[in-house]
Amino acid sequence: MKKNPNLLFSCFTLAFAVLMSLPFLVPHTGFIALIGFLPLLMMDRIATLTGYRHFWIWHYISFVLWNAFTTFWVCNATVGGGLFAIFANAFQMSVIFGIFRFSKRHFGGVLPYILLMVMWIAWERAYFDVDISWPWLVLGNAFAGSIRSVQWYEYTGTLGGSLWIWMSNLAVFGLMVALSDGSWAMKFNMKAKVASIAGCIVILTAPFAVSGIIYDSYDEKPDPMDVVIVQPNIDPYHKFEAMTQAQQNAVFISQAEGALAVRKADSTATGPLLVLAPETFTNDVVTNDLNYSRTLRLFDAFLKDYPGVNILFGASSHTYIDSAGRPSHTARQIRDGRWIESHNSAIMTDGNGHPEIFHKNKLVVAVEMTPYPAVFRPIDDMLGGVMGRCIGQDSISVLHVRSMDGTVIPVGSAICYESVYGEYYTGYVRKGARAMTIITNDAWWGNTPGYIQHLRYASLRAIETRRSIARCANTGISAFIDQRGEILETSPWWKQAVMHGSINLNDDMTFFVRNGDITGRVCTFVFWLLTAALAVRVALSWKKDRD
Repeated sequence: MKKNPNLLFSCFTLAFAVLMSLPFLVPHTGFIALIGFLPLLMMDRIATLTGYRHFWIWHYISFVLWNAFTTFWVCNATVGGGLFAIFANAFQMSVIFGIFRFSKRHFGGVLPYILLMVMWIAWERAYFDVDISWPWLVLGNAFAGSIRSVQWYEYTGTLGGSLWIWMSNLAVFGLMVALSDGSWAMKFNMKAKVASIAGCIVILTAPFAVSGIIYDSYDEKPDPMDVVIVQPNIDPYHKFEAMTQAQQNAVFISQAEGALAVRKADSTATGPLLVLAPETFTNDVVTNDLNYSRTLRLFDAFLKDYPGVNILFGASSHTYIDSAGRPSHTARQIRDGRWIESHNSAIMTDGNGHPEIFHKNKLVVAVEMTPYPAVFRPIDDMLGGVMGRCIGQDSISVLHVRSMDGTVIPVGSAICYESVYGEYYTGYVRKGARAMTIITNDAWWGNTPGYIQHLRYASLRAIETRRSIARCANTGISAFIDQRGEILETSPWWKQAVMHGSINLNDDMTFFVRNGDITGRVCTFVFWLLTAALAVRVALSWKKDRD
C-alpha cells in the first residue's frame, strides 16, 4: 500500500462520490451523508501516514465525481456551463480540503479538522452572496428528500444540516482513528471510551429525535387560501417559435376557465383565489408602460368575470431608458439614445388596473446575468453579447392577493433559482408574506434529477419559514407543499395540468426568519480566528527556518 495505494484510493474516491450523491438523488437517504465523508478522510489519513505525494489529485477527482453524479443534468441546458459548474465547484471544494491538509503541518490534534468543518460552512455561506454562485450542493440540502429528519431547520436553516453532517463524519472518523492507531486500548480509560461512544451516538441520532418531536407536534393553523396552479406544458426551447404568445395565452385561459367554473357558479364565494402561471410565461411586458402588454390586458379582461380572483404570472420583462450615454453596465443599446434593461419578473393582477411587479434578484450566472459586469461586460460585448444582462430588484418586495370583501393577503413569489437561497428566501417573510409561491421553468434540464432536486429544495424553504408553498412550473413539477415541508400533491412531468387546492396562511416567524443564519455566521467567525492562528503559526515557522 505504501508503494502504490492508487487502487485503494480509486475505491475510496468512488465510494465517497456514491455516498455523497445518493442523498441528492434518492429520497429518504439523507442519513448517508452523515458518514459520506469517511472515505475521503480515510484517504487523507493514509496519504499522511505513507507520505503519499500529490494527493490533491485524488481529492479533486473525488469532488469532480460527486459534482458530476449529482449535477450532470446542467449540461442538458448548456454543455459549457454544466462542465464549468462541475469542475469549478469541485475545484473550490478541493482548495478547502487542500488548506485543511496544509494546516496539519502547523496544527496538532483536532484543530485541523475543526478548521475543515468551519471553513467548509463559511464557504457555503459566502457562496450564497457572490455573483458567481452555485450553492446547489450545500451539504444541508442532502436532507431535502428526508424532511422528517430536519424539522429543526426552522432554527438553524440549511447550514445547520451542513454542521450536523461534518460533526457526524468527524465523530465517527475520530473513533475509527482511535481504534486503528491503538490509542483506544492504550490511552482511553473506561470513562473516556463510554463518553466517546455516547457522544458519537448523540451526534448521530439526537437531531433525528428532535426533528421527530417537532414534526409530530407542529400543527398548521387552518387559515386557507384557494389556489389554482396552471401548468401549460410548453417546450422552453421552442416556446416562441412553435407558438405565438397569443396562442400560449389562449392555452392558459382555457385551462384557467375550466378550474374557475365552480367558482363562477358559486355566488357566495367572496374569498380570494390565486391563479398561478409559470416563470417567463410571457415576453411582452414593458415595466415603464405596463398597458403595452397584451398578456396583461387579456388577463385583466378575463378577470372581470371572476371577482376576487388574482393571477400571478412570470414575464421576461423590459425597461426602456432614454439616455445619451450607457445608463448602466447591464443596459443594451437599441439605437442612439435608446437603451433596454431586462428582468425576470413576477406580476400580480386582480383585473382592477393596479398590477404589482417583482424582479428576480438571484439570477443564473451567464444565462440571465453577467457576473461582475464592470469587468465582464466589455468582454461580453467583444464576444457579441452572449451572456444574459438581466437586472434584479435591490430588495425583496411582496405581492398582494385581493378579494371582493377587501381582504388583502401578502404573498411572496420566489422565481426559480431564488428558492435555493435559504436566508435570502426569509426576506419574503420578513416583508410580510403569509404564504409563498414559487414560479419556475425547470424543463431546460430534461427529464433528469435536476427538476426533482429543485422541487425538494422548496420543502426545506417551507420548513425554514413555516410558510406553505404553491409551486407552478411550466412543464413540471408543480406542487402544493405544506408548512412541514410535505409535498401534498404534484403534477405529472411534461403534461398539461391544472391543480386546484388551498394553502394555509401563517403570520408567525420562525427563529431562523427572525435571526438569520446564526450557524453560518458563527462558523465564519471561528474560521477567521483559526485562519489568523494558522497565519501566526506559519509566520513563526518561517522565521524559525530562516534563523
